[in-house]
Parts: sequence; structure tokens; C-alpha cells
Amino acid sequence: MSGRKETVLDLAKFVDKGVQVKLTGGRQVTGTLKGYDQLLNLVLDEAVEFLRDPDDPLKTTDQTRRLGLIVCRGTAVMLVSPTDGTDEIANPFIQPDGT
Repeated sequence: MSGRKETVLDLAKFVDKGVQVKLTGGRQVTGTLKGYDQLLNLVLDEAVEFLRDPDDPLKTTDQTRRLGLIVCRGTAVMLVSPTDGTDEIANPFIQPDGT
């Protein structure tokens, strides 16, 4: 067993491509992945944060804040997904009001 830590994710295929990152605490950021390390620290360029709803902090709004070049600490990263090839769909589990 080597003493080197390896991440389960292969982020090399996402370098210089758009990614969406969800962080602990509910923050959500999109940007261009410029670099990463084995601890999942991420460097994002042209980052944009989706602001949360003040009434319900678990929901994000359409309001955004431009952050520029940022570093996301690996311990705060919960999810990394590509922005290309993903679409937002309606929640199929929400029941109509009539039922």
C-alpha cells in the first residue's frame, strides 16, 4: 500500500471545461475548472455563485454573483458535475395541487 492519497474522481477530463460545484452549507458555483489536487481542492475561473433565497436558505435563486478566479477547498466540495450535457428538468415527485 502506497502512502499517496488518490481521489476517486478523474477530474482531468473536466480541465478547461465548465463545471458546477455544490459546496457544504448550500453554496453552488459554476465556472471553468483550471486545476485540482488529490485533496479535491479546485481552482475555478470565471466563477459565478448562485445566490440563495433569503426566505428558504436551501433553495437557490436566479440571482448570481460574479466571483472571478476562486479556490474551492476540497473539504467543502460535495458534488462536481459538468455543465455541458446536463439539463434541468421538472421534479417528477411533486404532486399536483388537485391530488
